[in-house]
Amino acid sequence: MRLGQWAELEAMQHLKIAGYELVANNYHSRYGEIDIIALKHQQLVFVEVRARAVSQYANAVESITLVKQVKIIKTALLYLQDQPRLLEYDLRFDVICFDFYRKIAKNVQYDFSKLSYDWQWIENAFHVDINLINL
Repeated sequence: MRLGQWAELEAMQHLKIAGYELVANNYHSRYGEIDIIALKHQQLVFVEVRARAVSQYANAVESITLVKQVKIIKTALLYLQDQPRLLEYDLRFDVICFDFYRKIAKNVQYDFSKLSYDWQWIENAFHVDINLINL
């Protein structure tokens, strides 16, 4: 299993434990992909999952640029066009990150759960700014 796949499965487990209902995963649009879409109470949560090996450049959360945020928001808006029944929910954009303490070769299979890592879940990591969205 690749790092990204492992991270998404791990993030889904954290969401389930926290009482979220998983609605979809790996939703694609012409703008990009949303890793996980989940519901809890009156909130529809779009979750970006990031996993990074130790790097001198940036940790996982720092890799979510403004450009990436805009792509996620545009994809979320297209998802809502396809699923109008979900328009009644409040929208939230979360990030779940995994930072590993060792270099990981991208083409090697690991049992990532046995490697040392930190993880964080950032609720409301970013918001819709209508000035940035140009569909």
